[in-house]
Amino acid sequence: MRLENKTAIVTGGASGFGAGIAQRFAREGASVVLADISDREGESVATEIRDSGGDAVYIHTDVTSRSDTKRMIARAVEHSGQLDILVNNAGFSHSNKEFTEVTEEEFDRVYNVNVKAIYIAVQEAIPLFKRQGHGCIINTSSTAALRPRPGLAVYCSSKGAVSNLTKALAVEFASDQIRVNALCPVMGETGMLETFMGVPDTPENRKKFEATIPMGRFSTPSDVAAAALFLASDDAAFITGVTMEVDGGRCI
Repeated sequence: MRLENKTAIVTGGASGFGAGIAQRFAREGASVVLADISDREGESVATEIRDSGGDAVYIHTDVTSRSDTKRMIARAVEHSGQLDILVNNAGFSHSNKEFTEVTEEEFDRVYNVNVKAIYIAVQEAIPLFKRQGHGCIINTSSTAALRPRPGLAVYCSSKGAVSNLTKALAVEFASDQIRVNALCPVMGETGMLETFMGVPDTPENRKKFEATIPMGRFSTPSDVAAAALFLASDDAAFITGVTMEVDGGRCI
């Protein structure tokens, strides 16, 4: 198993890409701490992992709160004595709309969840990683950072910040043996799909968006989880600062 004896935190772990990453990491031997604000769904994913023979716990976490983030990291150390992998996956988007219609509240929420939460989590995890002499951080960016779609300007710019922050952190902490990488999934089969499309989630509308992806389909949680597993594993021990596209060719 590729993550045996490792402990991972996955934010936004109650559904979508986060749940997929948590489930795959557990199957590969990791002890997983799922963090989210959706308690029922988060507990359900953790229970499902344990019922399948994996090791997982859930903790309610508002990733925009430093005190919640501190508790999240402490829970991981309490659970298994260490933290090896931090997956900053929690994300938020305003609905697809013209830029002039995005409210300040929506702007602030997008940047707080997508960018500030990573700032907080990394600041809280780095001292622990330095003491351990190693650490792996994986941030969920997006193809929106590389090939923006109309109607999502604020979301796209926030993911651009995630990608650039990932590279800056990778350089800053490489000498501490702390690797920092990001995933850039294309639009996926998650609860946020309709938000991104800006139209009802119908078979007809899906086909229009799928046609913009060369491989002809949306990303899935298992696609993203497989990429995250590689970046978290020892197979990627010399890889840092990468923003890996998981996009079926969308960004070519």
